[in-house]
Amino acid sequence: MSAPAFTIPAPEGRADILVGLRRRKMARSAHAYVRGSTIKFYEWLETSGGSLPEGPPVWICGDCHVGNLGPLADADGHVDVQIRDLDQTVIGNPAHDLIRLGLSLASAARGSNLPGGTTAHMIEDMVEGYGAALAGEAEAAKPKPKLVKGLLREAAKRRWRHLAQERIEDIRPEIPLGRTFWTLSGTERDDLAALFAGDVVRDMVLGLNHRDAGDEVALLDAAYWVKGCSSLGRLRYAALIGIGPEGRKPERVCLFDIKEGVQAAAPRSATAKMPRENAERVVAGARALSPNLGERMLATRFGERSVVLRELLPQDLKIEADRLSREEAVTVSRYLAGIVGRAHGRQMDDATRAAWLADLGRGRSKTLDAPSWLWTSVVELVASHEAAYLDHCRRYALAA
Repeated sequence: MSAPAFTIPAPEGRADILVGLRRRKMARSAHAYVRGSTIKFYEWLETSGGSLPEGPPVWICGDCHVGNLGPLADADGHVDVQIRDLDQTVIGNPAHDLIRLGLSLASAARGSNLPGGTTAHMIEDMVEGYGAALAGEAEAAKPKPKLVKGLLREAAKRRWRHLAQERIEDIRPEIPLGRTFWTLSGTERDDLAALFAGDVVRDMVLGLNHRDAGDEVALLDAAYWVKGCSSLGRLRYAALIGIGPEGRKPERVCLFDIKEGVQAAAPRSATAKMPRENAERVVAGARALSPNLGERMLATRFGERSVVLRELLPQDLKIEADRLSREEAVTVSRYLAGIVGRAHGRQMDDATRAAWLADLGRGRSKTLDAPSWLWTSVVELVASHEAAYLDHCRRYALAA
């Protein structure tokens, strides 16, 4: 049976459809529900009774799940695994990133039908990897997981045609309208053209990838982008940009993601001084945590909204951990926690790192080589999210 025809909604009718899409996407699996339920995570955190350690205030991801880490290219094309999404970033408690990552890994383990003992080993290795990275141990001290090595090899080979075929289905500078890309209003299109014609955005575009500072920048095509899970329902656009007089040639085209910055659910440190504009907060957090990403982002205004502009590069990939073997689950846990540990650690001086490492070493039991607060938090969160996921499915998936 063929799929029912899809009618692209008018701009004024997007909101209700996006809410339904988000609910259905979160119903696909327990791990998908975890990825889309950041607010629920922090609601639980408020009731944790102050049992968590108070780590040094640094920029944290705020939504540190497996899908938010992966290979990222810098402006010169050099690729590293870093944090990919900083919508929830704040100056806060680094323990929150550890717990959120632990919850995500435990959910991925359940989705891979791995036993509970494997989850315990994953949390142990996660703490070990985080601590080693925090202490400054070289990334090469432990071999990369096969999953990560494969992604990095793939990233190194990718060119514009791969990104174009993946995102817009063709190398031609046109965005195909359908379930993923929706029609813009005339005002939206005019405003996007004006945005990229402005000096600040133009200078940012030409400052990447060794482009000629004298080139012109032109909007070739644009659409409303139905993308992500937690971002469904907020302002988001895809824009194809042509560079210079031959701006329609594939090698002279680039793809930009324009995303509304919204208030973070993650609690911030009481003494933190952060930008008041949400988009500026996201860019500041990215530059602290993920330099490859931060250097090709810009915070600006789009009408009355605060938005982040980001050029997408072919080398940017997401880690998918929904089907893991026992061995891979443990090595991936250690490796990804190390990425987070390096992101946190580069913001601390030696004394602060040593004190935070000492705090992490406390509260370990004879039967688990990980802090009891972390294990207890992950167990409670897995249980509460599993129940919430089933209730979510009953209310929304069955109704759909």
